[in-house]
Amino acid sequence: MNYPLYIAKRYLFSKSNKNAVNIISRIAIIAVILGAMALFIVLSGFSGLKEFALQFTNMFDSDLKVIPAKGKTLQITEEQFIKIQKIEGIEAVSKTIEERIFIRYEGKNHIAFIKGVDENYSKVTPVDSLLLVGDWLIPNQNEVVIGFGISAKLSIPPRDYGKLIEVYVPKPGTGQINVLDPTSAFNSERVVASGIYEINDELNGKYLFSDIDFARNLLGLDSTKVSFLEFKLNPSAQEDKVKAGISGIFPEEIIIKNRFQQNDALYKMLNSENLFTYLFVSLIAAIAIFNLAGTIIMIILEKRGNIKTLYFLGLTLKEIRKVFFYNGLLMTLIGVFIGLFLGSVLVLLQIQYGFVPITESLPYPVKFNIINLLIVFLTITLLGGMASKIASLRVSNRLLS
Repeated sequence: MNYPLYIAKRYLFSKSNKNAVNIISRIAIIAVILGAMALFIVLSGFSGLKEFALQFTNMFDSDLKVIPAKGKTLQITEEQFIKIQKIEGIEAVSKTIEERIFIRYEGKNHIAFIKGVDENYSKVTPVDSLLLVGDWLIPNQNEVVIGFGISAKLSIPPRDYGKLIEVYVPKPGTGQINVLDPTSAFNSERVVASGIYEINDELNGKYLFSDIDFARNLLGLDSTKVSFLEFKLNPSAQEDKVKAGISGIFPEEIIIKNRFQQNDALYKMLNSENLFTYLFVSLIAAIAIFNLAGTIIMIILEKRGNIKTLYFLGLTLKEIRKVFFYNGLLMTLIGVFIGLFLGSVLVLLQIQYGFVPITESLPYPVKFNIINLLIVFLTITLLGGMASKIASLRVSNRLLS
C-alpha cells in the first residue's frame, strides 16, 4: 500500500482544525483552476485566430508548387506534363505564368502581377470561392479577374465593355527606350474584368488573373514555358513520394514547396506569436500556482504533531515529504481538471453562440483542440508539481527533532 498517497488524500479531504488553513487551501485550488482555464482559453483563442488568418491563403495556395531553381520560367514539354499527371497521388496539375505588369484605367495606374492560368486551375484552386462578384474568366475572350483592392483603387466595375483596362508589360530586349514614343518599350493589351475576387488585403491588390495563352502572348513566351506548376493532391497521397516523382521527370534543378513552405514567413510569425503568448500566460499562471507552495508549508506547520507521530510509526523523512508532495499534486490535479472543464465549456459556447464578438457580424474565432488540452494539463501539472516539491522540502530533520 502507498501510505504517503493514502495519508495525502486524508489530509486533502479532511478539514483542518484551523479555519485559515482551510480557506487558504481553497484559494490555492481556485488559483490552479483560474490558471488552467485562462491558459486554455487563450490558446484556444489564438488557435482560432491562426485558423482564421490562414483560411484565405490556404484557399488560394496549392498543395504543392514547382518553382524554377534558376530564372523566372521553367521549360516543360507535353510528354513531361503527361508523365506528371500520371504520378500516383496527384489529383490535378495546372500550368501558371506570373509576371509583374502595369495596369491603367481611366487615367489611374497600378502595378500588379498577371497570373495566367490554364483550364485545370479551377481543379487545383476553388475559384468560385474566391469570387466576390462577377464570373470567372472565359479563355480566349480577353477577360481577366481582378482583386478587390485593384478594383477599389482604380474604380473598375465588372463587365464594363465601354471602358477597357489597359495592361502593359516591358518588352524583352536591350532596355533602350524611344524617347519620342515611350509606349514602344511595352507590350500592351486591352481587357475587361469579368469578375472581382477577394482573399485578403495583401492578395486583393496583387493579382490579375488571365487565360494562360493571353499571358504568354503578352509576355512573348512560347508554349513550353511556365512560371510554376501547381498541384492538388489526393487526401491519401504521400507528399514525399509525389515530390520524388516530380523531381525525376525534370532534368534541371527545381524547387518543390508544399502549402506550409509557400507561406513560411506567415507560419513562422504565427508560431512565434503563439509561443510568446503561451510563455506569457504560463508565467502568469505560474505566479498564481506557486501560492500552492505557501499553502503546503502552512499545512506542514499545522500538522507538525502528526508528522512526528508518523515518523515514530516508522515512516522515513523521504516518505513524509512524499505525503505533502502528493497533497500539493492532488490539489493541482483537481484544479487543472476543473479549470479545463470550465474552459472547454466556455470555448464550446463561443463556437456555438459567439457571445464574444469582434464586430457585430463576426464572433471572436476560437478552436477547440485536444493538443491545447494536453499542453495546458502538462504545463499546470508541471508547475504544481514543482511548487509541491519545493514546499515538501520544508519537512526536515530539524522539524522531526
